[in-house]
Amino acid sequence: MKSAARNRRSLVLFLAPSLTGFAVFYIIPFLVGGYYSLVSSPVKGKFVGLSNYAGLLNNAVFLTAAKNTLIFTGISVPLNMAISLGFAMLLARKIYMKKLLRTFFITPLVIPVASVVLVWQILFDSFGSVNALLHDIGLQPVDWMGSSWARLVVVIVYLWKNAGYNMVLFLAGLQNIPAEYYESASIDGAGFFRKFRSITCVYLTPTAFLVMIMSIINSFKVFRETWMLAGDYPHDSIYMLQHYMNNMFASLDYQKLTTAAYLMAVLVVVLVICLLWFERRIVKNIY
Repeated sequence: MKSAARNRRSLVLFLAPSLTGFAVFYIIPFLVGGYYSLVSSPVKGKFVGLSNYAGLLNNAVFLTAAKNTLIFTGISVPLNMAISLGFAMLLARKIYMKKLLRTFFITPLVIPVASVVLVWQILFDSFGSVNALLHDIGLQPVDWMGSSWARLVVVIVYLWKNAGYNMVLFLAGLQNIPAEYYESASIDGAGFFRKFRSITCVYLTPTAFLVMIMSIINSFKVFRETWMLAGDYPHDSIYMLQHYMNNMFASLDYQKLTTAAYLMAVLVVVLVICLLWFERRIVKNIY
């Protein structure tokens, strides 16, 4: 008993610095934000219940930001999963310069975002490299960041940043599939698509759900690159929830800021819980 109590005290002692930091920088601000979302003002405000949430759901700017965020997530996440899975299946084979290609795909994870954004600005500026190429082949230049094409630019930046990391996850999942399964399928006359559908997709299900969850979370964190590319008030097609919250913070409107943050947090948590529940159901049927 004394030994167990001593171990518990040691455990608490070692965890105390991390738990204190987590509480100070995450839990307490989160709870304070919840309080701000329920009052009329952060200074001597009155309790207004869910009035801030009702007002936000009737706010045209917030609804535009929410719609753009959902559209971006709906486009970028499936593309990210498809591209990263394709790269993983390519690198799982014996191909020339495999190690160099792996390094190339992982490089975006270690390059500072600020320096990378400068490259994207040069590429997609009105007088940038992409428009110069379009002009050379006889096409009209495009105002990439000042038109609906801005969404495509942000999707490309997101894919460039995240596809390599997801590729590593898929590659680890592919290496855990026994090679005997593919050999048996080949003996039975199964082709590539049959093996992909009946073996690869089935045994990659847990990894695919993990990649989907990570991709969804990262799609909500694309604000940094978008802000560096287009500023506080970008084109309407890429004005997302993070822009809205950043602008509310700049104007010291803490009620709208915290209310929007809580709505986005609830959306992400509910979505992740549903995906995890669905994953457990599928994995249980598989195994």
